Amino acid sequence: QVQLVESGGGLVQAGGSLRLSCAASGRTFSGYVMAWFRQAPGKEREFVAAIRWNSDRTLYADSVKGRFTISRDNAKNTVYLQMNSLKPEDTALYYCAARTSRLQTIQVVPTLYPYWGQGTQVTVSS
Repeated sequence: QVQLVESGGGLVQAGGSLRLSCAASGRTFSGYVMAWFRQAPGKEREFVAAIRWNSDRTLYADSVKGRFTISRDNAKNTVYLQMNSLKPEDTALYYCAARTSRLQTIQVVPTLYPYWGQGTQVTVSS
């Protein structure tokens, strides 16, 4: 079992920045692919970004590419999402997720991630 706790959400003006953190506990963090998803009211949960267990590969949704950066610190059991140039359409509940995988391919389907945090709200005002 892996427990995930997100933090760092908040209210920011368009063009601003936030950094989300996800602290993991339980089993060995380094063996997991870590991902961020988000869900806006009335919409389905969507993939945002993910990073492989050894940070050798990252993947981003087209909508955030060039603005968001995912990183991880295995020594601290923490994954981060640096969000710059935020837009009102980035407003959502952001979730951290984890799955065990040593494959090169990073999965973007939410149902393939068995472990989830409780979410942290990000609101971007125009």
